[in-house]
Amino acid sequence: MNDRGRWAGRNPAKDELRNAVWDNLVADGVAIGPARSHIPNFTGADLAAWHLTQIPAWKTAKTVKVNPDSAQYSLRLRALYEGKTLYCPVPELVQEAPYVRIDPAVLRGKGITFELAASHQGYMFHGERIDFTDVPELDLCVFGSVAVTREGARTGKGGGFADIESGILNELGCIRADTPLVTSIHSSQLVPAGQIVMLEFDCWLDYVATEAELIRTDSRHPRPKGVSWKHVQPDQFDSIPFLRELQSRTVGQSI
Repeated sequence: MNDRGRWAGRNPAKDELRNAVWDNLVADGVAIGPARSHIPNFTGADLAAWHLTQIPAWKTAKTVKVNPDSAQYSLRLRALYEGKTLYCPVPELVQEAPYVRIDPAVLRGKGITFELAASHQGYMFHGERIDFTDVPELDLCVFGSVAVTREGARTGKGGGFADIESGILNELGCIRADTPLVTSIHSSQLVPAGQIVMLEFDCWLDYVATEAELIRTDSRHPRPKGVSWKHVQPDQFDSIPFLRELQSRTVGQSI
Protein backbone atom coordinates (compact mmCIF):
# COMPACT_ATOMS: atom_id res chain seq x y z
CA MET A 1 0.00 0.00 0.00
CA ASN A 2 1.42 3.38 -1.02
CA ASP A 3 -0.56 5.48 1.46
CA ARG A 4 1.26 4.96 4.77
CA GLY A 5 -0.39 7.89 6.50
CA ARG A 6 -0.29 11.65 6.19
CA TRP A 7 2.50 12.11 8.74
CA ALA A 8 4.51 8.99 7.93
CA GLY A 9 8.26 9.25 8.41
CA ARG A 10 8.55 10.93 11.79
CA ASN A 11 8.66 7.61 13.64
CA PRO A 12 8.88 4.52 11.39
CA ALA A 13 8.10 2.04 14.17
CA LYS A 14 4.94 3.90 15.16
CA ASP A 15 4.07 4.30 11.46
CA GLU A 16 3.99 0.53 11.07
CA LEU A 17 1.93 0.07 14.22
CA ARG A 18 -0.62 2.68 13.18
CA ASN A 19 -0.95 1.21 9.72
CA ALA A 20 -1.50 -2.27 11.14
CA VAL A 21 -4.26 -0.94 13.42
CA TRP A 22 -5.90 1.04 10.61
CA ASP A 23 -5.73 -1.97 8.27
CA ASN A 24 -7.27 -4.29 10.86
CA LEU A 25 -10.12 -1.89 11.65
CA VAL A 26 -11.01 -1.72 7.97
CA ALA A 27 -10.53 -5.45 7.30
CA ASP A 28 -12.73 -6.37 10.28
CA GLY A 29 -15.48 -3.98 9.21
CA VAL A 30 -15.15 -2.05 12.48
CA ALA A 31 -14.09 1.33 11.08
CA ILE A 32 -16.78 3.92 10.39
CA GLY A 33 -15.60 6.25 7.66
CA PRO A 34 -11.93 6.63 6.71
CA ALA A 35 -9.42 5.22 9.17
CA ARG A 36 -5.99 5.97 7.71
CA SER A 37 -4.45 9.25 8.91
CA HIS A 38 -7.40 9.70 11.28
CA ILE A 39 -8.36 9.04 14.86
CA PRO A 40 -10.66 6.28 13.65
CA ASN A 41 -14.37 6.16 14.38
CA PHE A 42 -15.59 2.67 15.16
CA THR A 43 -18.62 0.54 15.89
CA GLY A 44 -19.28 0.60 19.60
CA ALA A 45 -17.93 4.12 20.17
CA ASP A 46 -21.09 4.97 22.12
CA LEU A 47 -20.50 1.99 24.44
CA ALA A 48 -16.90 3.02 25.00
CA ALA A 49 -18.15 6.51 25.84
CA TRP A 50 -20.59 5.06 28.36
CA HIS A 51 -17.78 3.14 30.08
CA LEU A 52 -15.75 6.34 30.45
CA THR A 53 -18.68 8.22 31.95
CA GLN A 54 -18.80 5.74 34.82
CA ILE A 55 -15.52 6.88 36.39
CA PRO A 56 -15.91 9.16 39.44
CA ALA A 57 -13.84 11.95 37.88
CA TRP A 58 -16.24 12.18 34.94
CA LYS A 59 -19.28 12.37 37.20
CA THR A 60 -17.84 15.29 39.20
CA ALA A 61 -16.15 17.12 36.33
CA LYS A 62 -17.38 20.59 35.40
CA THR A 63 -14.79 21.39 32.70
CA VAL A 64 -13.92 18.67 30.20
CA LYS A 65 -11.51 18.72 27.25
CA VAL A 66 -12.46 16.39 24.39
CA ASN A 67 -10.71 15.95 21.05
CA PRO A 68 -12.70 16.89 17.92
CA ASP A 69 -12.88 13.46 16.26
CA SER A 70 -16.02 11.52 15.36
CA ALA A 71 -15.09 8.61 17.63
CA GLN A 72 -15.59 10.91 20.64
CA TYR A 73 -18.88 12.46 19.51
CA SER A 74 -20.85 10.53 22.15
CA LEU A 75 -18.54 11.84 24.89
CA ARG A 76 -19.05 15.42 23.79
CA LEU A 77 -22.80 14.88 23.65
CA ARG A 78 -22.95 13.27 27.09
CA ALA A 79 -20.88 16.09 28.56
CA LEU A 80 -23.31 18.70 27.29
CA TYR A 81 -26.37 16.81 28.53
CA GLU A 82 -24.72 16.54 31.95
CA GLY A 83 -24.15 20.28 32.13
CA LYS A 84 -20.39 20.22 31.67
CA THR A 85 -18.58 22.98 29.80
CA LEU A 86 -16.69 21.51 26.86
CA TYR A 87 -13.32 22.67 25.62
CA CYS A 88 -12.37 21.36 22.19
CA PRO A 89 -9.29 22.11 20.12
CA VAL A 90 -9.56 23.38 16.59
CA PRO A 91 -8.30 20.47 14.44
CA GLU A 92 -4.50 20.53 14.23
CA LEU A 93 -4.40 23.75 16.29
CA VAL A 94 -3.55 25.63 13.11
CA GLN A 95 -5.60 28.81 13.50
CA GLU A 96 -5.63 31.84 15.75
CA ALA A 97 -7.91 31.21 18.75
CA PRO A 98 -7.21 27.45 18.48
CA TYR A 99 -9.77 26.34 21.09
CA VAL A 100 -13.56 26.35 21.32
CA ARG A 101 -15.66 26.69 24.47
CA ILE A 102 -19.09 25.04 24.32
CA ASP A 103 -21.32 26.03 27.23
CA PRO A 104 -24.58 24.02 27.47
CA ALA A 105 -26.38 26.92 29.16
CA VAL A 106 -25.50 29.22 26.25
CA LEU A 107 -26.68 26.60 23.76
CA ARG A 108 -30.03 26.28 25.53
CA GLY A 109 -30.47 30.03 25.51
CA LYS A 110 -29.90 30.11 21.75
CA GLY A 111 -32.10 27.09 21.04
CA ILE A 112 -29.20 25.05 19.65
CA THR A 113 -29.50 21.30 20.11
CA PHE A 114 -26.75 19.45 21.92
CA GLU A 115 -26.73 16.89 19.10
CA LEU A 116 -25.71 19.61 16.65
CA ALA A 117 -23.26 21.33 19.00
CA ALA A 118 -21.46 18.07 19.80
CA SER A 119 -20.58 17.49 16.15
CA HIS A 120 -17.36 18.86 14.73
CA GLN A 121 -19.13 21.23 12.35
CA GLY A 122 -21.62 22.23 15.05
CA TYR A 123 -19.17 23.12 17.78
CA MET A 124 -16.94 25.03 15.38
CA PHE A 125 -19.94 27.12 14.29
CA HIS A 126 -21.84 27.49 17.57
CA GLY A 127 -19.01 27.38 20.13
CA GLU A 128 -17.01 30.37 21.32
CA ARG A 129 -13.53 30.61 19.82
CA ILE A 130 -10.91 31.23 22.50
CA ASP A 131 -7.14 31.28 22.98
CA PHE A 132 -5.12 28.72 24.92
CA THR A 133 -4.82 31.25 27.71
CA ASP A 134 -8.63 31.27 28.09
CA VAL A 135 -8.77 27.56 28.91
CA PRO A 136 -9.36 27.07 32.66
CA GLU A 137 -8.12 24.27 34.90
CA LEU A 138 -9.56 21.11 33.40
CA ASP A 139 -11.24 18.39 35.44
CA LEU A 140 -10.77 15.68 32.81
CA CYS A 141 -9.04 15.42 29.41
CA VAL A 142 -10.00 13.08 26.58
CA PHE A 143 -7.44 12.40 23.87
CA GLY A 144 -7.98 10.59 20.59
CA SER A 145 -5.83 7.52 19.99
CA VAL A 146 -4.91 5.10 17.23
CA ALA A 147 -3.20 2.49 19.42
CA VAL A 148 -3.04 2.08 23.21
CA THR A 149 -1.59 -0.40 25.69
CA ARG A 150 -3.27 -1.53 28.89
CA GLU A 151 -0.47 0.21 30.76
CA GLY A 152 -1.57 3.59 29.37
CA ALA A 153 0.91 4.19 26.54
CA ARG A 154 -0.74 5.75 23.48
CA THR A 155 -0.02 6.96 20.00
CA GLY A 156 -2.19 9.18 17.86
CA LYS A 157 -2.29 9.61 14.10
CA GLY A 158 1.32 10.78 13.85
CA GLY A 159 1.09 14.55 13.57
CA GLY A 160 2.14 15.16 17.17
CA PHE A 161 -0.75 17.55 17.85
CA ALA A 162 -1.97 15.83 21.03
CA ASP A 163 1.57 15.90 22.46
CA ILE A 164 1.91 19.61 21.73
CA GLU A 165 -1.59 20.33 23.01
CA SER A 166 -0.98 18.50 26.29
CA GLY A 167 2.42 20.19 26.60
CA ILE A 168 0.86 23.62 26.19
CA LEU A 169 -1.95 22.85 28.65
CA ASN A 170 0.59 21.55 31.18
CA GLU A 171 2.76 24.64 30.65
CA LEU A 172 -0.24 26.91 31.33
CA GLY A 173 -1.42 24.94 34.36
CA CYS A 174 -4.69 23.83 32.73
CA ILE A 175 -3.83 20.17 33.36
CA ARG A 176 -3.23 19.51 37.04
CA ALA A 177 -1.16 16.68 38.45
CA ASP A 178 -4.42 14.89 39.31
CA THR A 179 -6.38 15.65 36.12
CA PRO A 180 -7.35 12.26 34.61
CA LEU A 181 -6.13 11.71 31.05
CA VAL A 182 -8.36 9.24 29.20
CA THR A 183 -9.20 7.84 25.79
CA SER A 184 -11.87 5.73 24.08
CA ILE A 185 -10.99 3.15 21.42
CA HIS A 186 -12.15 -0.11 19.89
CA SER A 187 -10.79 -3.18 21.67
CA SER A 188 -8.83 -4.13 18.53
CA GLN A 189 -6.77 -0.93 19.01
CA LEU A 190 -5.27 -2.36 22.21
CA VAL A 191 -1.71 -3.53 21.56
CA PRO A 192 0.74 -5.45 23.77
CA ALA A 193 2.94 -3.67 26.29
CA GLY A 194 6.19 -2.49 24.76
CA GLN A 195 4.82 -1.92 21.27
CA ILE A 196 4.48 1.81 21.93
CA VAL A 197 7.69 3.53 22.97
CA MET A 198 6.87 6.58 25.08
CA LEU A 199 9.19 9.57 24.99
CA GLU A 200 9.78 12.20 27.66
CA PHE A 201 7.08 14.53 26.29
CA ASP A 202 4.40 11.82 25.95
CA CYS A 203 1.50 11.67 28.41
CA TRP A 204 0.49 8.31 29.83
CA LEU A 205 -3.23 7.63 30.14
CA ASP A 206 -5.09 6.97 33.38
CA TYR A 207 -8.12 5.25 31.82
CA VAL A 208 -8.80 3.49 28.52
CA ALA A 209 -12.39 2.68 27.54
CA THR A 210 -13.38 0.23 24.82
CA GLU A 211 -16.77 -1.04 23.72
CA ALA A 212 -16.16 -4.04 25.99
CA GLU A 213 -14.52 -2.68 29.14
CA LEU A 214 -13.05 0.15 31.16
CA ILE A 215 -9.32 -0.19 31.91
CA ARG A 216 -7.71 1.64 34.79
CA THR A 217 -4.05 1.76 33.88
CA ASP A 218 -2.62 2.67 37.30
CA SER A 219 0.05 4.59 35.43
CA ARG A 220 2.60 6.11 37.77
CA HIS A 221 4.77 7.67 35.11
CA PRO A 222 5.67 11.34 35.66
CA ARG A 223 3.84 13.82 33.49
CA PRO A 224 5.63 16.35 31.30
CA LYS A 225 5.66 19.78 32.93
CA GLY A 226 5.31 21.59 29.62
CA VAL A 227 6.30 21.63 25.96
CA SER A 228 9.44 19.71 25.01
CA TRP A 229 10.83 22.47 22.81
CA LYS A 230 13.67 20.41 21.36
CA HIS A 231 11.12 18.00 19.88
CA VAL A 232 8.87 20.59 18.23
CA GLN A 233 9.14 20.33 14.44
CA PRO A 234 9.65 23.43 12.24
CA ASP A 235 6.32 22.85 10.49
CA GLN A 236 4.59 22.73 13.88
CA PHE A 237 6.01 26.14 14.80
CA ASP A 238 4.75 27.42 11.44
CA SER A 239 1.25 25.97 11.73
CA ILE A 240 0.56 26.66 15.43
CA PRO A 241 1.06 30.41 15.99
CA PHE A 242 0.77 30.23 19.80
CA LEU A 243 3.87 28.02 20.06
CA ARG A 244 6.32 30.83 19.30
CA GLU A 245 4.56 33.17 21.72
CA LEU A 246 4.67 30.56 24.48
CA GLN A 247 8.31 29.72 23.77
CA SER A 248 9.29 33.38 24.02
CA ARG A 249 7.41 33.71 27.28
CA THR A 250 8.93 30.52 28.70
CA VAL A 251 12.48 31.42 27.70
CA GLY A 252 12.01 34.91 29.16
CA GLN A 253 10.92 33.48 32.52
CA SER A 254 13.91 31.12 32.67
CA ILE A 255 16.49 33.87 32.20
